[in-house]
Amino acid sequence: MGYISATALDNLKKYSYKGVDKSPLSKYVLNPFWTWFVTLWPLSVAPNTITLSGLSIVFLNFATMLLYDPTYLAEKGGVISPRWLYFSWSIGLFLYQSFDAIDGKQARRTGMAGPLGEMFDHGCDAMNTTLEVILASQALNLGRSWWTVASQMATLAAFYLTTWEEYHTGQLYLGVFSGPVEGILLIVGIYAVTGFYGPSFWDTGILTFLRLTDVPLVNQLPDMPLNDSFMTFSAFAVLFNLQASYRNVRRAMLAAGKSTTQPLLLLLPFIVSASIQVFWLMHPRYDNSVLINSALFVPFLCAWGLQFAHQVGRMILAHVTSSPFPWWDWMWVWSLVAAVDANLPLLAGRPPVIQTCETNRAAVVYLTLAISLVAYGRFCTLVIQDITNFMGIACFTVRKRDKDGVWQDTAPTSDGKKKL
Repeated sequence: MGYISATALDNLKKYSYKGVDKSPLSKYVLNPFWTWFVTLWPLSVAPNTITLSGLSIVFLNFATMLLYDPTYLAEKGGVISPRWLYFSWSIGLFLYQSFDAIDGKQARRTGMAGPLGEMFDHGCDAMNTTLEVILASQALNLGRSWWTVASQMATLAAFYLTTWEEYHTGQLYLGVFSGPVEGILLIVGIYAVTGFYGPSFWDTGILTFLRLTDVPLVNQLPDMPLNDSFMTFSAFAVLFNLQASYRNVRRAMLAAGKSTTQPLLLLLPFIVSASIQVFWLMHPRYDNSVLINSALFVPFLCAWGLQFAHQVGRMILAHVTSSPFPWWDWMWVWSLVAAVDANLPLLAGRPPVIQTCETNRAAVVYLTLAISLVAYGRFCTLVIQDITNFMGIACFTVRKRDKDGVWQDTAPTSDGKKKL
């Protein structure tokens, strides 16, 4: 029919969502709240509308960051943002989590649960991931630094692992501590603390903060800043998620009588794509500038995030359509050419051919951002079009079948009933 093959579309009929959430916080605190919160939404509101509304709030938060700190320097660069900004990010992220949690409940209320909802939900989550990395790094006063790059890699890796695990096991598994639940609430708390004390608070040494600088033996440890300590904790969290995800995948492969090592090869696409981006950032200084220390750092991260969203979007599509795992992405070639060009002083002892000055460098980065946006936008548009046409549904409209089996728009009437 278009982007998705006819065979893959037929497999949509066999798809059913499966998920496991072992978080006590979800079970005893958040889920009761979400169950109540979804009742505030009319049945005429489509689940995907709720999902997109949550992402729109994050876009608004991101826009306020660009307004008050357009060069992404935070307080290390002398930029003092108003404190209400961070409180608004805290509220915005909590609302995003809530909207993201109830869209599935709304889908079941309206009879619209299906593969399109999962595709749309994961697509929004993928975009939110990079945006929150940028916002959280600014709130932690990391700004233009390799810690921000490390945060981007760790967060994207966690998302990739979850998607990779779901592809092989057939279900979304959330443990007792997961990114979508506890991880998001942790960031919500970071925004709130920054709202009270400012980003520079996170430069306080962890021993100083805990008042352990006078404790024998303990005071021999490095007084690592709180923001660096948080990044170190995140690295261990990624390693924990890796072994947990592989344990679940291995169990599923053994049950199916398949190889337990072959799935590990499917981690290579993320390693390759992330390595290309880091290689580009690691270029030697030329023209008195490096990319990571310039105002182009945020557009670069956004382009990287869009390419990642495209990558995991194709993984989810492969999952819901029982299609082969996507190994290759043509955007790798574009980014690799740019990375090699930037590193020509190191590789060939000569200046770059394309990125010869700050203006050309900006043109390449913004062109990469534009191409990444168009590529991901095209993917989303074609996939939504194929699925909605095949299944006879709409993306942002609640639809029901009439007595003849024809899909019709529905809307609530004054007496609370629905009319066709």
